[in-house]
Amino acid sequence: MALVGDAYAYFDRKFYSLTVPIADLERIHTGCRWAEGPVWFADGGYLVWSDIPNNRLLRYLPDHGVSVFRADANYINGNTRDREGRLVSCSHGARALIRTEWDGTITVLADRYQGKRLNSPNDVVVRSDGTIWFTDPTYGILSDYEGYKADPEQSGCFVFRFDPSTGSLSVVADDFVKPNGLAFSPDESTLYIADSGRSHDPDGPGHIRAFAVSEDNRLSGGAVFASLEKDLFDGFRVDVEGHVWASAGAGINCYEPGGALLGRIKAPQMVSNLCFGGPRRNQLFFTATHEVYSVFVGVSGCQRP
Repeated sequence: MALVGDAYAYFDRKFYSLTVPIADLERIHTGCRWAEGPVWFADGGYLVWSDIPNNRLLRYLPDHGVSVFRADANYINGNTRDREGRLVSCSHGARALIRTEWDGTITVLADRYQGKRLNSPNDVVVRSDGTIWFTDPTYGILSDYEGYKADPEQSGCFVFRFDPSTGSLSVVADDFVKPNGLAFSPDESTLYIADSGRSHDPDGPGHIRAFAVSEDNRLSGGAVFASLEKDLFDGFRVDVEGHVWASAGAGINCYEPGGALLGRIKAPQMVSNLCFGGPRRNQLFFTATHEVYSVFVGVSGCQRP
């Protein structure tokens, strides 16, 4: 692994307890076109991520290196695992939310809403009740680079909730320009959702919003939690103390639950997404344009009970 030093910017003393200042960034892999969607498999001790334009999933197994996890992956972007440990992914190519079964077969969970094709599912999280929440911007159909160019059939870019027990798909938020990364707070009372609409409109949003989640899975509120003047938020994760670790241009910003920016992990390239992993979930893995990195931090990632 290549080591990258001088990785931290401290804006609040609290960030010292959330990091390991002597821990350098470790470069795991280089050579991707656009790396995305890292997910940690604790039971296998390995990391999987997407290389979207190269249409593949890669796997990093410590002490054994990187290998192809799945070729011809149908332009998968975001990944997570469900309550049974199965891989759940957002496929730009299929314009669908898909699940990889234990025998390796692919199940399409959702590819249409009200009879019309989804845009291009982007990022995904699973709640402790087993429901799957995902964003559906148009990035995968804007060109043939990360999917297949096509006209959108939906009237907007929505955030969806899919219930595997009933097969129902419902819109939980419809006022986004380009909904992107999303994550629940540790107690699941708050859902954070990024809007990266500035990617294709200089006057578009570049922020994360926070929604209250009701017992019947309805969202309310939606005030801006954090914003960026120039860069964009993409994927992000939450630790056990409720801090939000968000990709933010060439780095990862760490926010306390109240929204204050505590510090930043600086990266050599634009960061797309991240996840916690390792045996103690205190290793932060992140995809950054062509490369994948890890760094040990002073707190563990949130994991659903």
